[in-house]
Amino acid sequence: MNDTAILTTLCNKHLGQGEWTHELIKGEGSNRKYYRLRNAKDGSTCIGVIGEDQKENEAFIYLSGQFKQKGLPVPQFIAASDDHMAYLQEDLGDTSLYSEIQDAIKTGVFGEKELGLLKQIVSWLPVLQFEGSEDLDFGVCYPQAEMDKRAIMWDLNYFKYCFLKLQKTSFSEPLLEDDFEQLTADILGIPYHNFMVRDFQSRNVMVKDGRTYFIDYQGGRKGPFLYDVASFVWQAKANLPKAVKEQLVETYYNALKKYVNLPRKAFDELLQEMVLFRTLQVLGAYGFRGLIEKKQHFIESIPFAIKNVRELLQTTVADRYPHLKQVLTSLSEKEEYQQKDMKETDTSKLTVSVYSFSYKKGIPADESGNGGGYVFDCRGVHNPGKYDQFKPLTGRDQAVIDFLEKDGEILTFLESVYALADAHVARYIERGFSNLMFCFGCTGGQHRSVYSAQHTAEHIAKKFGVKVNLIHREQHIEEKFNY
Repeated sequence: MNDTAILTTLCNKHLGQGEWTHELIKGEGSNRKYYRLRNAKDGSTCIGVIGEDQKENEAFIYLSGQFKQKGLPVPQFIAASDDHMAYLQEDLGDTSLYSEIQDAIKTGVFGEKELGLLKQIVSWLPVLQFEGSEDLDFGVCYPQAEMDKRAIMWDLNYFKYCFLKLQKTSFSEPLLEDDFEQLTADILGIPYHNFMVRDFQSRNVMVKDGRTYFIDYQGGRKGPFLYDVASFVWQAKANLPKAVKEQLVETYYNALKKYVNLPRKAFDELLQEMVLFRTLQVLGAYGFRGLIEKKQHFIESIPFAIKNVRELLQTTVADRYPHLKQVLTSLSEKEEYQQKDMKETDTSKLTVSVYSFSYKKGIPADESGNGGGYVFDCRGVHNPGKYDQFKPLTGRDQAVIDFLEKDGEILTFLESVYALADAHVARYIERGFSNLMFCFGCTGGQHRSVYSAQHTAEHIAKKFGVKVNLIHREQHIEEKFNY
């Protein structure tokens, strides 16, 4: 069975028989596939997940059950396939905390709403870390039970091999290893090792009805609690102002007092050490995902992480690691990272035009003067127009949508389209271009091309917040998106 058939079977078994539609949800850096499944009868939804690693899936399932039982704000686990390679969870919507604070990130002005959401999840963090650790079987954690010496050295060498060695910055390997060993010993010496989310950032927090929820904690393990604070407050691309960082640290420290008796000065010193470690780990990830795998989102994030390095170098935290400090100073002084404006990239200049059309009437002309863009041929996808019941309908009608998504070919087709579109839109935004065009053609410009254009336009508008003009040429329908 294909992905959607597996998830439909799970829905029918655990949520009741029904006509389930499937919408592929694009992930940022995950290899898991997420689908929104909707019951056509009553409109109820859930999220279906297809995972590549059984142990990772089982970690999420177990942790979700443990945390939900303790009243923590996490998605409700619903059901899993017998092999645990697919599972269903509660649908928390499409609004991440990152999307809620994106305008504030651009302007640098955080209002009551944005600060309230940030403080809310930060207040929950020590509850998750300490109460969530009670009776927890860390042996289920993936890929390992705790952040031990070997795991810390892996992350430090991730920075060295996937980022530093690509920067043409000279360094002494023995001296750097000496500093790595000292930093590892210091981290292991931090008191209170409890559940650590590990990838705790605003993109991994959902907002629904004014409440914040933890997601993507399947990589969590036992470790120093301050790692999550460093990960969240110093998230590179979020680029939080200093005053906001201070408020969030204060909020966390006050919530922590229920579980830990740690003087504020000691807390601050340990936190700076953890910020240093987390920043190195993040640069390693950006190097691998961005410089090696060429994923634009991660490349764009590097200057923000270097900005954090620059701020760290103004404190005394790096003094214990002299060669590492020297290396980081060289990195921070590189010309390509001397970015003056560290706000999010302005998306307001770009307009994306998305067309559906019939090949019988020719490919749409580009009216922007940009010379055109992508043209995708949908004629290789199973055609609903061959069947009498669909002939008077279009790719915007639910019956046609259900036919195409049950068949599944169009979903696979659009996965490749989204990958190309995401990379191209991101690059156009980065370079300040004003127009981009995507065209989808089929035999009559009525079913497959209309479905593909509609979903692509909505995907680009939601993900990038750019202006999108959707034109179903043969249907004489135009729609504008500007999220």
